[in-house]
Amino acid sequence: MWIERKALAREIPAVSGLDTRQLCEMLASLGFPVDGVATREGGEVLDVDITANRGDAMSHRGMARELAAKLHQPLTSLHPPAAVEGNPLVEVRLESPACPIYSTAVLDLGPGDTPPEAQSFLRALEAAPKRLPAVDASNELLHRYGHPTHAFDADRIRGAVSIRWARDGEPLVTLDGVQRTLTSRDLVIADEVGPIALAGVMGGDGTKVTAATRRVLLESAWFDPKTVRATARRHSLHTDASHRFGRGADPAMARVARDLLVERLAKWCGATLSGAWTAGALPAAGASVPLEEALLTRVAGESLAMPDAMEVLKGLGCAVEVDRGPLRVVPPTWRHDLASPEDLAEEVLRIRGYEHIPSVLPPLEGPPEPLAPAYLQRQQLSRRLAHLGFHQTVTYGFISPEADAAFTTPENGAEGRRLANPLGQEFSVMRGSLLASLLAAAEQNLRRGAREVRLFEVAPTFFSGPQGPSERLSLGLVWGGILGGEDYLSPARPVREADLSGIAMVLGWEGLPEIRPLGENLFGFELPVTALPQAGDRIIPAFRPFSRFPVVERDLSLLVDLGQSYGVLADAMRSALPPEALQDLRCVDVFRHKSLPMGRQAWLMRMRFQADRTLVGEEIDGWVAAALAAAESLGASLRA
Repeated sequence: MWIERKALAREIPAVSGLDTRQLCEMLASLGFPVDGVATREGGEVLDVDITANRGDAMSHRGMARELAAKLHQPLTSLHPPAAVEGNPLVEVRLESPACPIYSTAVLDLGPGDTPPEAQSFLRALEAAPKRLPAVDASNELLHRYGHPTHAFDADRIRGAVSIRWARDGEPLVTLDGVQRTLTSRDLVIADEVGPIALAGVMGGDGTKVTAATRRVLLESAWFDPKTVRATARRHSLHTDASHRFGRGADPAMARVARDLLVERLAKWCGATLSGAWTAGALPAAGASVPLEEALLTRVAGESLAMPDAMEVLKGLGCAVEVDRGPLRVVPPTWRHDLASPEDLAEEVLRIRGYEHIPSVLPPLEGPPEPLAPAYLQRQQLSRRLAHLGFHQTVTYGFISPEADAAFTTPENGAEGRRLANPLGQEFSVMRGSLLASLLAAAEQNLRRGAREVRLFEVAPTFFSGPQGPSERLSLGLVWGGILGGEDYLSPARPVREADLSGIAMVLGWEGLPEIRPLGENLFGFELPVTALPQAGDRIIPAFRPFSRFPVVERDLSLLVDLGQSYGVLADAMRSALPPEALQDLRCVDVFRHKSLPMGRQAWLMRMRFQADRTLVGEEIDGWVAAALAAAESLGASLRA
């Protein structure tokens, strides 16, 4: 919002001694950064950023209170001549608890215009003056003191005024010329004919003040913030009044703002007061909030003197008492955001200055807590699948009813998992299976030319129950496309169901999982994570230093049957060799040709030896002979 420097200095004269840069830096240190400075009407105005929870600061008076607490300087007095209240000239009925107090007055307007200085003030804040004193005075008071008021044409009001809930279907033409259809959730100001204003939001066109208005009925009330916010949102009406009432106005300002408005109109246009009265009373004061020294020290990170904290809180308008140690703090009527001891501690630090908080590391209270077994299980499961070449995905927990129905049973119906207020039809059901989301991701990858897709997700799935939906942690896996084909040893072939069964066995699943065909060469399965093995203790192997002695390699060219298992042959040869010297044993070449005996093929087996000493030829020859003997026991023979 815009803050005029001259008007701010009128509320706190000490600001006059600060240049614009100092003022901007001070406001920023208080939590109100200045987004820009402009020159209007011969003076400077500041564009101040105010957070939604600080409705009390949305005025020159509110900003002055913050600066007064920081500078330890007084504000100018705000005590207008109190209007003498008497019998009501118009009956006011408070029929809803959303409006506990309604202060009003009737004035006879005299000739006169809005003073030039008031018009200049409104123009500086980008609020065009209407040249109607009753309207301009209401707008000027809103920007100066933050309390919205309103002026009705008293001669257009029929009978008593009621603050009540609207009736469904009641019409109201607001000041913007739009006819609105009201609901029973809208709080309205009404006469005996019908609504004349949306309470706290906008007045009605039928009772607006015009140049022909001779008598006005003033309104200065307090309305429930939630009610005002809901009404403004429902009718898409975001006005200066709704912004302030919706963030919590000061109920104690109801009478004061009425008296200020009466005073303005008497000075501006010679208005005479016919009568003033107030219906209802102020809301009950809130309970005191305790602030203990231990909490203040913990939040500040250092010990702070309680008398200093008391002075800061008093400077903010709080009533503070000492109750055998903790401070008992009653926030002022304009600070609805001070509701907990932590709020008070933060206010002390804010006014004291965040730059005074020491930059130190927090103390460690003990060794780190062990990781939860369920987390370790998920971590091990994800790492194992990543090592197997699968990519972990993160998909939405909400899907469409159609996608959900394809992967859930009738017992786990979507009705028990349907959202009351979804973002859209495609996100309206809490998913009962991971496969629907994984299938969509896999198909998208295949459409974009991926030769193979390996996807998995570890996430909750949901089940309908009499007490509402419950969740279970599940593993979903999808594998599809073409495997191999990079060389002649691994010819290309499509993914098969057996491939997924093998993955489930590697993960520790007992038995065969339920493999679901999801498309051409595309399969998937889903398992409950709790049924998979828990993560074991982490084993860190002992480091074996690398040998500085040379590596020795030996090759054996063996004739083996075409049906010979490589794993069986390699294990047999490896068992015949000394494990402390054998570094590696593998087949490095396969030869098939008509020159070889019928039903036989040639495998070139390469052995690599290394030890912490120099190996000699005799012992190497002995090891090779032992490996050959192990191979011959399985029907292999040395190729000539």
